[in-house]
Amino acid sequence: MKASYFKHVLEFIVPAGTSRGVMTQKESWFIVIDDGGRRGIGECGLLRGLSIDDRSGFEEKLAWVCDNIQMDPIALDRHLTDWPSIRFGVEAAFLSLQSEDPMVLYPSPFTSGQEGIPINGLIWMGDPDHMRAQVSKKIEAGFRCLKMKIGAIDFNQELKILEEIRVDFPPDALEIRVDANGAFDANSALDKIEQLSGFEIHSIEQPIAPKKHDRMAEIVKRAGIPIALDEELIGINHPSEMRSLMEHICPHYIILKPSLLGGFAATKQWIALAEELGIGWWITSALESSVGLNAIAQFTHALGVSMPQGLGTGALYTNNIASPLEVRDGKLWYGNGAWESLVR
Repeated sequence: MKASYFKHVLEFIVPAGTSRGVMTQKESWFIVIDDGGRRGIGECGLLRGLSIDDRSGFEEKLAWVCDNIQMDPIALDRHLTDWPSIRFGVEAAFLSLQSEDPMVLYPSPFTSGQEGIPINGLIWMGDPDHMRAQVSKKIEAGFRCLKMKIGAIDFNQELKILEEIRVDFPPDALEIRVDANGAFDANSALDKIEQLSGFEIHSIEQPIAPKKHDRMAEIVKRAGIPIALDEELIGINHPSEMRSLMEHICPHYIILKPSLLGGFAATKQWIALAEELGIGWWITSALESSVGLNAIAQFTHALGVSMPQGLGTGALYTNNIASPLEVRDGKLWYGNGAWESLVR
């Protein structure tokens, strides 16, 4: 059994704005395992500025994995605990290697094209006119759940956009989620959340920066909108740390990004804990190419989800890897298209 890796730089069609800045490119790394008869591929979804493995030694670790791919899988996984995006890619690559079709990791009515996965329409930050245009486009495309990035432009402008949406689309017609990516000041966050609550928001993701656990717990108790944790989970790997975080903050939801959490097994640990504690959850992609998105979508469908998931990032790039994945009527589908030979 041999392994290799390669890099592919994805180019955004339109610069993607968040409270952490504007992205024009996203680099992805792919690991390929070959046992002489079959070939498996996984994407190491490194996200600059957010992944805990965004540090020196990333490519060297990928090379080490390839040199040691015949190691006992459990031992290999232990070596990757602090490299979650590589851990995710390796796990997916082995699933791909073991599958009859290397791009079908979890055969299901999703991969046969019979069922779609409900997803939210993602509204990126930008000037107000750009954000309004995105909202109109998503609603016209059949989305009934929107996730709006907030925290970068003037807050009053963001409130105005939400007000305009609600004039035409009441809560029973359109679910709205907002994502601050930790942008709110810890001292003023509750005031802003109170203003947002007038628009009957489903939830707000990560209102303040992570690692301020006492303040986040207070916000959860006092906020008029359900709180979802996202960045707060990154870098938390040990079960005792996971439980301590959840029991202290008691969020209403957690947002699960397998690329940032260390793969599917790690994501299942979070799900089991959340369900034990009565905490809701959903899964989102983290700007992977269609290869990573495909693996995450198949895993997500296998969990039997019904609420909208965050899997609508596949159409962001000019040079994404061609795939059967497509979005129709507010759902992600595995269609009849072919996979690009680059990964096939």
